[in-house]
Amino acid sequence: QVQLVESGGGWVQAGGSLRLSCAASGRTASSVAMGWFRQAPGKEQEFVATINSSGRDTDYADSVKGRFTISRDNEQSTVYLQMNGLKPEDTAVYYCAARSGSTARVLPNAYDYWGQGTQVTVSS
Repeated sequence: QVQLVESGGGWVQAGGSLRLSCAASGRTASSVAMGWFRQAPGKEQEFVATINSSGRDTDYADSVKGRFTISRDNEQSTVYLQMNGLKPEDTAVYYCAARSGSTARVLPNAYDYWGQGTQVTVSS
């Protein structure tokens, strides 16, 4: 079992930066792949970024490549999403997820545990 708690969301002007954190607790927190997803009002949930258990393998949605960076600190059992160059279309609730496996995945149905979400609002 893995429990996830996100933090770091908020309001920022376009072009600004935010860093989201996802604290994972549980016996196997450092051995599971993690991901970030987001959902904007009236839209379907979409993949943002994923990282494998070691942190060596990452993948990103095309819409955030070059602007967002996912990383993890396994000693702290925390995953981060550094978001730079934010755009109004990045506005959404961002969810952290963990899967019962070490390999990074982009599909939400590959994930078994989800956080409660944190709101990110980018104004133009």
